[in-house]
Amino acid sequence: MFDLAKKAVEIANKRKAEFADIRIIEERRQSLSVKNGEIASLNDLVTLGFGVRVLYRGSWGFASSNLLNSRSIELCTLKAFEIALAGTIINGRPARMAPEPAWQDFWQTPFIKDPFAVSVEDKLALLFKTNAILRKNKKIKSAVCDLNLIREHQWHMTTDGSKIEQVLLSCGAGSSASAISEGEVQIRSYPSTHGGQTLSGGYELIETLDLAGNAERIREEALALLTAPQCPSGKKDLIIGGNQLALQIHESVGHATELDRVLGYEESFAGSSFATTEKLGKFRYGSPLVNLVADATLPGGLATAGYDDDAVKAQRWHIVKNGVLTGYMTNREFAHAIGARRSCGSCRADGFSNIPITRICNLSLMPGDIPYEELIASTKDGILMENNKSWSIDQKRLNFQFGCELGWLVKNGKKTTLVKNPTYQGITPEFWNSCDAISDENSWRLYGVANCGKGQPGQTAMMCHGNSPARFRKVKIGVKDN
Repeated sequence: MFDLAKKAVEIANKRKAEFADIRIIEERRQSLSVKNGEIASLNDLVTLGFGVRVLYRGSWGFASSNLLNSRSIELCTLKAFEIALAGTIINGRPARMAPEPAWQDFWQTPFIKDPFAVSVEDKLALLFKTNAILRKNKKIKSAVCDLNLIREHQWHMTTDGSKIEQVLLSCGAGSSASAISEGEVQIRSYPSTHGGQTLSGGYELIETLDLAGNAERIREEALALLTAPQCPSGKKDLIIGGNQLALQIHESVGHATELDRVLGYEESFAGSSFATTEKLGKFRYGSPLVNLVADATLPGGLATAGYDDDAVKAQRWHIVKNGVLTGYMTNREFAHAIGARRSCGSCRADGFSNIPITRICNLSLMPGDIPYEELIASTKDGILMENNKSWSIDQKRLNFQFGCELGWLVKNGKKTTLVKNPTYQGITPEFWNSCDAISDENSWRLYGVANCGKGQPGQTAMMCHGNSPARFRKVKIGVKDN
């Protein structure tokens, strides 16, 4: 593949591009779904193509094709130059790339069991077994079980001299049960909502989820929610765990610290951010307990790779340290805007046909020093919420409202009544500054986000957010004014 790729690099160097690269990508996606005892979908798709990116006279050009041969690469590279040249007419702020060493390397996601070597029959058997358990009650009107596998093989070559081959592997699965009675609808998902749990690695990840082993509990919780009392309203201490805290991190910190968004490049489509660059190193984002770390080397992380799509080596860095804003998600184009000498390596593209853009890396809340049991025991009047159901956040990533699948009242240090339709709302820095306790590393888990959308035209990216359950004081709970 590199013999083909060098054609683009040779043309770019001959035409004096400031920077150019080519990514050849072969991707296989397999997805299986069982709904109400029947196969809902079964897809196995392989794509192969390349994209060429050119920075010429401070302007970007990009072209791609699924016709992989030397002539096609030549034509796409020339087309990228034409687009870049056209952009110089309206380009008011010439782009430039932060320096990066030339890397020549091979990197592969560690795994034990190749997911594509497991038979489709075995995968469907797991889904059918789980689905049957979920449906063992007439009030369960919809039961869905999904499994998704991705392998991306990438060959990346740049005019800087980098020559990087990577094989990225991820696996995900999930199930949900919808219970209906007397006009009431309640849903329980396992292990996470919005498609289940996805991590990087092999089929061993699917096996550790134990979908069938958890199906009875999920079914009974869905049924219990039908008759559970409504979530109360008022200012209460809020304990958040699981994929709900992961989404809180994602929406109120991850997107808020993507540097292209901060600089206004996303504003016309997806909004900007309150976390502007003059706040770097000064602004109190959260309480001193709050440490949020971006890490492209994190085992199991969906944004974990050897290198990003700017050919920047994977790194680990603080976004918030001891409550203070200390970093951003950066790529090579925008790193200089905060005085950085080098990109942190947060540049990725969705497949071969999209230009790489700044994306959230794996971003995790570091664990505290209190056991989870003590966190509950020290809460007098609160509510514990898990598994996201809905979310909304404004264009500055400030005002937000989240709904969860289920909650438990916590009274005098004990988890008591199950409640349905729990919601909470807040303002990002006020919320994170109200964090007064984070569970220790024994309850720290990694949660995958497999459907993060961004860009025009839209792209999808994956990343993970690790956390232990954390407590936030006097949060607005419920739907009434309080």
